[in-house]
Amino acid sequence: MTGPLTSSFADDADRRLAETDRLLSTAYPGDDGSRQPVHTVYLPADRFTVDTVAAWSRAALRAADSAGGLARLAKLVGVPENLAEPTAAKLAREPIEDLRLDFEDGYGNRGDEAEDADAEAAAKTVCAAVQAGAAPPFIGIRFKCFEAATRRRGLRTLEIFLLTLADAGELPGGLVLTLPKVSTTGQVAVMVEACAAMEDVIGLRPGRLRFEVQMETAPMILGTDGTCPIPPMISRSSGRISGLHYGTYDYSDSLQIGAQHQSMEHPAADHAKAVMQVAAGGTGVRLSDGSTNILPVGDTAQRETAWTLHARLVRRSLERGFYQGWDLHPAQLPTRFLATYAFFRDGFTAAATRLRDYTQHADSAVLDEPATARALARFICRGLTSGALHAQEVERAAELSTPELFRIAYPAKPLS
Repeated sequence: MTGPLTSSFADDADRRLAETDRLLSTAYPGDDGSRQPVHTVYLPADRFTVDTVAAWSRAALRAADSAGGLARLAKLVGVPENLAEPTAAKLAREPIEDLRLDFEDGYGNRGDEAEDADAEAAAKTVCAAVQAGAAPPFIGIRFKCFEAATRRRGLRTLEIFLLTLADAGELPGGLVLTLPKVSTTGQVAVMVEACAAMEDVIGLRPGRLRFEVQMETAPMILGTDGTCPIPPMISRSSGRISGLHYGTYDYSDSLQIGAQHQSMEHPAADHAKAVMQVAAGGTGVRLSDGSTNILPVGDTAQRETAWTLHARLVRRSLERGFYQGWDLHPAQLPTRFLATYAFFRDGFTAAATRLRDYTQHADSAVLDEPATARALARFICRGLTSGALHAQEVERAAELSTPELFRIAYPAKPLS
């Protein structure tokens, strides 16, 4: 049976939509299913040592002890006390998932001689930590921004760091580079070219070097032409942009929001992050929320107030689809993992049941469709990679193997 829309019409449609097909396959590849860290820890670059991760582990556990233990802290911030044990294990085993050695705000301007030396020392220490098994899964640097006053310094630090890493052998698999205070797509274009130039010098495969863009200025949400520059920035980056990180305080300051009102949950912050989320949707570029500068230090009341706030903000970000955030102090780590584990465990049973019913075509009170099944599977996969869930319980509840689960969550993507 043939009709007016078959044969020549369909052939013509293929020709006319060839560019659309190419755009969808290249610009919107989707998430690849690889691990995304739940947080990034920022540390002045010259303070990093091979013992840093272990030291933060000890400090985080001491902070929890000062609250009367992790079970009491869990109760304080409103999460189940039975999460104390897995959180303690996480803090002992892998307290930092992603570490950024900071040569920007956390480091300051110390002169070229000092920063040259610190950039080289940082790279050597990263190599030593990786070789000793003391580095987190993801590690890298944040160099100075590409505005006129700091551009040459930022490029110089990046160059020294990468060349020193390369001299020691293969680059760390979890290497992450962070470009801060981006104001124009031109700055990102320069970073793309800088990565390509360093790959040529070091002898890396094209595309090996990728970077995060910190969303800290108003022009990156609404450009001078009245449009959002994020989509063209991503599409013209040759696949090198790995993430967009919201910068709470620089962005707030760019909008002249008073210091006392600067927050991850300010309406202006929510607007910026919503724009980022829509602009990055489907591109495979990941999102990270920012930080709170209210730290769990000082007297008991101050610490408990800060822990409660931090746990609530972590949960808030997760509920809004931001699965990563920034931590600035060891005492924030207990509530980072308590809140993250609680989020995934709270939603696990319902997600596994709905996914099982969907895959088995069972009668259910919820009529899920393929997109929802992917979302359910991705939620469980994120719970697995975060450590909140375990493969055996997932396979038992969802009646799916881990490979089957990942295939639903990330169609046509490799299992990582």
